[in-house]
Amino acid sequence: MIDFEYRDAYTIRDLEKLIAALRGEGGCPWDQAQTHESIRRNFIEETYEACEAIDEGDPLHLREELGDVLIQVLFHARIEEEAGRSNLDDIADATCRKLLFRHPHVFGDLKLSGEAQALAAWDERKRLEKSQETTTAAMASVAKSLPALWRAEKIQAKAQKVGFDWPSAQGALDKLSEELVELSEAVSEKSRVAEELGDLLFSAVNVARFSGIDPEEALHSACDKFTERFRYLEEAALKNGTPLSALSLDEMEALYQEGKQWLKCAEDSPCALSNTSNFQKKN
Repeated sequence: MIDFEYRDAYTIRDLEKLIAALRGEGGCPWDQAQTHESIRRNFIEETYEACEAIDEGDPLHLREELGDVLIQVLFHARIEEEAGRSNLDDIADATCRKLLFRHPHVFGDLKLSGEAQALAAWDERKRLEKSQETTTAAMASVAKSLPALWRAEKIQAKAQKVGFDWPSAQGALDKLSEELVELSEAVSEKSRVAEELGDLLFSAVNVARFSGIDPEEALHSACDKFTERFRYLEEAALKNGTPLSALSLDEMEALYQEGKQWLKCAEDSPCALSNTSNFQKKN
């Protein structure tokens, strides 16, 4: 048993010591067995859960989820300290130096105004720091672990900074139409489907970028919309006493379209579930 002092309030240093105790002699067997690689997914999941708390606007939930992210940061820092490579203070030192270097307009003599100029200054200093002498090098530095839609957006933005971009959203739309034709041909030929699908998605991200839309958020919204329409479809079928598996595709599509209209109505004013349905109960 480890004797860890119970207090009314703890600090980040206490959390650091607690994680060290869990990893150390007499600690938790699970915590002792973990590596950077084994908890990599945990880090990603905890970060997304913190983002969900931000979306909910719930400060207590956000506090909890930020704590879970902090556990991951300190856990990885502890693994590095055990390996003799760095500790939490080394990480903080490197981070402070990076922030000081990338804010010459705050901690130096550079004069600028506005968010756009501040971001441009950050990007310029980042490229200097990482010795990125070409745009290709900057593109290659975009993390491959990012969601693919975000990675595509960031790569396109780097191309845009040197003028390699469509003059308007119409050019991006035309390219999207062209890629759809090529995907259709690939599907018909049963070859290069993955490649052409990737090109189509990349072009769709370009349209989103021109429109100032986060492609990840747009796709999440589409998922939510599909789920709600499918909920209507399923509930309407059950209301008629028939499981979905007993319906034909045409019958399901009719209910799905009905749900689409119902949800559109609900966006404008409260709508009750329709008592009528295009679906007629089978005898």
